Amino acid sequence: MITKFSIDESAATAEFGMSCQRLVPWSTGAEEPPLGVMACFLPAGNESIQDCHDQDEVMLVLSGSGEVVIGPDRAGIRTGELIVIPRNQPHVVINPTTETLRWVSMYWPLHEPAGQAGTEDASA
Repeated sequence: MITKFSIDESAATAEFGMSCQRLVPWSTGAEEPPLGVMACFLPAGNESIQDCHDQDEVMLVLSGSGEVVIGPDRAGIRTGELIVIPRNQPHVVINPTTETLRWVSMYWPLHEPAGQAGTEDASA
């Protein structure tokens, strides 16, 4: 069986100071997957809420450009780039442009380990 989803900003909800569309896990999945995936849409001139969690994360930029701040480091990001966010590192995404910044974020494990306190239970 093939399961597929469309990345669609109209299916997103407000999270982390932007719009996020949860893709994995999906509601019809028989087993819980080992990771989570969500599409993120950061409007022009905005930044995400700072997040920090005990999960590794990668961001794949689908369109647009902006900046990411991870701990004390800051770097520009653009379409086609993959950004690694190590666990337990505070991070913020900034969009100083006039276009929406879109990316897919994958994080694992799906749930933070017990006893770990992050600002959210998923990534930004």
